[in-house]
Amino acid sequence: MAADSGARRQPTFTKVDQLRPGTHGHNLIVKVVDSKMVVQRGRDGGPQGRQMRIAECLVGDETGIIVFTARNDQVDVMKPGTTVELRNAKIDMFKGSMRLAVDKWGIVKAAESPAEFAVKEDNNLSLIEFELVTVVE
Repeated sequence: MAADSGARRQPTFTKVDQLRPGTHGHNLIVKVVDSKMVVQRGRDGGPQGRQMRIAECLVGDETGIIVFTARNDQVDVMKPGTTVELRNAKIDMFKGSMRLAVDKWGIVKAAESPAEFAVKEDNNLSLIEFELVTVVE
């Protein structure tokens, strides 16, 4: 058996209003406000007949809301009203605005208990437009 420090390190959780463009490794507890399927297609003739599903979900906490892009199995977890735990989430930029996403290195799962907070819906971080500025030295 491998020797380790014993206790697993507890993850630190980020609040929605702390998210910034180009950042990753976020752990969040959020409530799903809304979810809509944007892509749903099956692949014919693929090795496992893979299908692709993408949903854009509005998620948030007591500090604000952001669009979360759910892919495939993640879509099933992201039901409106559900409290979810996002592990190792990252910020993707889409047309100048932030989108929260979890790739294959992260986890999207229903939280063990429903969140006690009320979602602050009037602070939508995905509505803030960012401009990429090239700095010349």
